[in-house]
Amino acid sequence: MRTSEFRTLAHEEFGRALADTLVADLVLAPLDATAAQALEAGTDPRTVWTALCEAMDVPPERRLGRDRRSRSDRVAGAR
Repeated sequence: MRTSEFRTLAHEEFGRALADTLVADLVLAPLDATAAQALEAGTDPRTVWTALCEAMDVPPERRLGRDRRSRSDRVAGAR
């Protein structure tokens, strides 16, 4: 995952204003840093996204973003 995809997913899930606030201010316990600090330090954006989703109780089915369900979900839905 690229940082730009992280930002897109955050904006889609939380809305631009809340996402920007969470990224800047919410300390993610597993990372002992905010998302912004972790990304700046070189932490993989997927790791940061997972930590943010866990902190905000985002259900697993929404963690891939809009229309980005896993392949198994798409195949199961096509039956």
